[in-house]
Amino acid sequence: MFERFTKDARATVTGAVEHAERAGADTVTEEHLLLALLDQDTGRTSFAITALGLADRRDSVAAGLAEARRRGGMTKADAEALADIGIDLTAVVSRIEEAHGEGALRGDRGGRRRWTGGRPFTRGAKKILEKSLRVALGRGDRFIGGEHLLLALAASPGPVADVLAEHGVTYASAERALYGDGAGGADGHRKAG
Repeated sequence: MFERFTKDARATVTGAVEHAERAGADTVTEEHLLLALLDQDTGRTSFAITALGLADRRDSVAAGLAEARRRGGMTKADAEALADIGIDLTAVVSRIEEAHGEGALRGDRGGRRRWTGGRPFTRGAKKILEKSLRVALGRGDRFIGGEHLLLALAASPGPVADVLAEHGVTYASAERALYGDGAGGADGHRKAG
């Protein structure tokens, strides 16, 4: 599949690995893919990120991702569902952190790697890469670019899509920023993959 990645998509994947390394994470996640997309400074994806206002709110996006990581990756919908049955996720996280330390639900081991070599991608990150292929094919594109990665992140339910939505970015708004009002795929219809 990587032979279909454009230069900017490859840079995003490489950047995601670098973000994971800097964070001391054992794996590369969807969050790292988004942070690497925000690092792009040229091309269609960079233009869309600026048009969507994400470039100016990078710190806010990073803080939203950190809060989602603190919740163990639970989405806002998960928190609401728990609240409906009388469970306050914020209180649960606070109690766990009191007992086990800050960030206990993050799921990584704080950089204590037991092996050498590259960091593996999480199942969720792999699904984003696969979805980006479906998005590209659905649009009639032969290659996967950073724009397809952005659309895949916005279209995939989870903490990253929640953070994007909190910043006003949905699949539809990202598609408009990337392609304008004539945002349809090869056959003129929008496709989320």
